[in-house]
Amino acid sequence: MNTADENNAKKGFRIRWDWFPVTFLIAFFCCFLWGSASPAIKIAYQLFRIDSADTASRILLAGSRFTLAGCMTIIFGSLLSGRFLRPEKSSVPRILLLALVQTVGQYYFFFMALANTSGVRGSIINASGNFLAILFAVYIFRLEKMTLRKLLGCVIGFAGILLVLGGVQGLVSGGALRLEGEGAMLAATVFYAASGCMIKIFSREENPVVLSGYQFFLGGLILLAVGALMGGRLVFNSPSCAFNLLYMGFISAGAYTLWGILLKYNPVSKVSILGFINPIMGVLLSALFLHEGGEAFSAKNILALLLVCIGIVVVNFTGHRSRSS
Repeated sequence: MNTADENNAKKGFRIRWDWFPVTFLIAFFCCFLWGSASPAIKIAYQLFRIDSADTASRILLAGSRFTLAGCMTIIFGSLLSGRFLRPEKSSVPRILLLALVQTVGQYYFFFMALANTSGVRGSIINASGNFLAILFAVYIFRLEKMTLRKLLGCVIGFAGILLVLGGVQGLVSGGALRLEGEGAMLAATVFYAASGCMIKIFSREENPVVLSGYQFFLGGLILLAVGALMGGRLVFNSPSCAFNLLYMGFISAGAYTLWGILLKYNPVSKVSILGFINPIMGVLLSALFLHEGGEAFSAKNILALLLVCIGIVVVNFTGHRSRSS
């Protein structure tokens, strides 16, 4: 194959990834995976017979999931790169910091929350991480500037979160917010927002797949060790337990790998704006698999979900279509 043919082949491959129908379908699949996390975890609690008060086994389950996710991400990334991906020695401190924030911190609270709240509420509240990430990027990490559009999107999105928590009255009374449930999910979004900014900074010099894969793996090992030392147990009561655990690992590995490919061949705003699908999938899949349809399709939660989705679109809307770089 001559140079012109090779260039055409590369161009053809690139066009397939940045052709909007392909971009949308892959983004939809990624959001389906991420949206299925809440019901998958709650189903895992049933399959492994983990009580909401069994913190040690819950941490052990989270550790198992992310150790698997790390292995899968490294394997997928290596296959796509045509070589085995390994971190440089200089990357280890960054990977460790990310592991502590993104995996250990975020998912300690995420798994706690889903043991004490519904999948529907958890999925909607978890979307607040999109808006916290904007605030963190602007006011803490100084990665970007606040604009009226971003501010408006955050206000709309947080209005949806406030609604699902029962409004100002619900927060003041404390009846709609339990620290081990909704409060833990909000704590998880704080870690999510911080880790997102850290990844953006570290990715300037590091391969994002290497960062994600190894921080998943290391964070998973830390959670495994903590859960084991606390006396946690995972009893595989049926083959469904193994399938569930493998699927939960694939959720993170598959979604992060595919989303990374989309970001490589498309403008960030074109991909990020499709993130509004994520909370929709979380609510719909919770309604389907957790039989939470009554809660999912209540007028209040539909309005809250709509506000959250509009907020995500607004903060990521550029007003014009950027060219792929």
